[in-house]
Amino acid sequence: MDYLPMGSNYQAKTNSVSFTLFSASATKVELCLLVNGTINVIPVNEKIGDVWFISITNIIAAGTLYCYRIDGNALLLLDPYAKAVEVINGQLWGVVIEDVYDWHDDLTPNIPWPKTLIYEAHVKGLTKLHPNIPQQLRGTYAGLSHPVMIDYLTQLGITSIELMPVQFHLDEPRLQQLKLHNYWGYNVIAPFAIESKYWSKRPNTTPLSEFQDMVKALHKVGIEVILDVVFNHTAELDASGPVFNLKGIDPQNYYWHYQQGNLINWTGCGNSLKLMHPKVIQWVMDCLRYWVTTCHIDGFRFDLGTILGRTPEFNANSPLLIAIQQDPVLQKIKLIAEPWDVGNDGYQLGNFPYPFAEWNDQYRDTVRRFWLHQDICLGDFAQRFAASSWLFNKQGRTPTSSINYITCHDGFTLKDLVSFNQKHNLANGENNHDGNNHNWSNNFGVEGDTTNVAVTEQRLAVQKSLLATLLLSQGTPMLLAGDEWGNSQQGNNNGYCQDNELTWLNWSELKDNNQELLNYVKSVIQIRKQIPALNHSHWWQDNIQCETKNDVRWLNQQGNLMSVADWQENIPKLLQIQLSNNWLIVINPTDVQQNFCTPNKIKTSILGKVEQQQGPNNWKINAHTFSILILPE
Repeated sequence: MDYLPMGSNYQAKTNSVSFTLFSASATKVELCLLVNGTINVIPVNEKIGDVWFISITNIIAAGTLYCYRIDGNALLLLDPYAKAVEVINGQLWGVVIEDVYDWHDDLTPNIPWPKTLIYEAHVKGLTKLHPNIPQQLRGTYAGLSHPVMIDYLTQLGITSIELMPVQFHLDEPRLQQLKLHNYWGYNVIAPFAIESKYWSKRPNTTPLSEFQDMVKALHKVGIEVILDVVFNHTAELDASGPVFNLKGIDPQNYYWHYQQGNLINWTGCGNSLKLMHPKVIQWVMDCLRYWVTTCHIDGFRFDLGTILGRTPEFNANSPLLIAIQQDPVLQKIKLIAEPWDVGNDGYQLGNFPYPFAEWNDQYRDTVRRFWLHQDICLGDFAQRFAASSWLFNKQGRTPTSSINYITCHDGFTLKDLVSFNQKHNLANGENNHDGNNHNWSNNFGVEGDTTNVAVTEQRLAVQKSLLATLLLSQGTPMLLAGDEWGNSQQGNNNGYCQDNELTWLNWSELKDNNQELLNYVKSVIQIRKQIPALNHSHWWQDNIQCETKNDVRWLNQQGNLMSVADWQENIPKLLQIQLSNNWLIVINPTDVQQNFCTPNKIKTSILGKVEQQQGPNNWKINAHTFSILILPE
């Protein structure tokens, strides 16, 4: 046997199933099959190197449940390659599957990076409370691909949906004691297996086929599917945590350990996957390829991505990162890193290799401070607005390497960002100690919901300006689902364990001011698609060069090119940004109206309230406003 496919592999033509397991430490491996409630134990005697394997013909078929035992231990261990998992009386069993899905004429949208607009969402939370989706389908893969949801996403104008983990995950023991659930899904134990909790259980479907139907439906309307994947730790947690598979199969090779033998915790979750061992690298690579080939996935976002490059220090040329870059299947998809972990030198923003893009938290914090605290100079703001070139303009990387975001699943929603000065996480059972304390939020004088018209108008104006900044910055914008119409989590900025109405999108709130905000976002997305400077992959040039390149000119309140002094002033000031010659963005982050002079006569105003003053180039803009004016060709 020249090639050993890992895990369980069913061959219908020969009615055979092969089982393959890597363990360098095992001296004895047994395959355990659950048949009619009885465990049948079969010795696995064949071995090549550290890979144990057995092939069984005419005895078992798709749907069979299996586990392993190592070195005579009675503990049943889940296959790390299990493509489906079934839980029986608390025991995890791998399921032999037969994938016979018909993709018909499915085509990957293959959206170019400069035209990409990401929408981060949770499969369950997105549709669980949607009144126009059938009850049985709410919170499922089928709900996400229902025509109501498909129409909403296409009308919104996003190009790619980034789904929080759909790999099989578990609730941590601490959450079980509190009768809470891991809603976000980052406590993964079977990365090949689809999460069955999001399956509608309709006849003639499986969790996998329903997920594939969802991908196909999204592809049909040109929307990409990006998966948030977890290859930094597993649900086995720390030394006192449960043993499901890797701890019992080969802990020394799957996990990082200190010399004295303790697990290294660079993730904050108790363990760290050792992504240097060849077989562990193969495990990750096989998994990524599986999702692309079997489920037609268009990209991955890697949670705590610094772990991918640890050797043990971070190395952009680590074996796994090189393997990902060189793989012919993965070269065709989008790759996004969360560029940090909690270990020493874990913060690696800007240091991932091409073709990785990276979540840019510096963009998030700078834009929040600019609009909500007014303590950022225009120079710092412009750096972020121009795709953080000082971080990413190197080694052939493009502006799209910066994933710009203001909010994400982790932290306040946009509505809460302008409604709460403090986090309100008591429901999480940690005495409000969990969650970020440095949110750069501003409640505008009232903590939480209010009927004060002045406050609500101010909050709406700032939400619009934050969203316009996000959607019209150079780089790749990522919008958190629900922010486009003001979804709230009532001040909880760490909803990881709130699988309930607190975190599910409350579509009944889509009315009045929220409908106005949604219409605004749709308009801004369409504007982005029309501006040439936001739809190419080269870096903007400086003021002198840009007059021939037609990219960008940075102008002060008087309509003149920004000086060094203008850039460095620490007081909040108005900024004008001229893109592709005839698109003029005017930004007023201050608390009062501002007068300004445009560099030319204005053809029309298409976004944000401005008023013409005496003289053709003299205008006034409201406080907290992001406006777009059109200059003559």
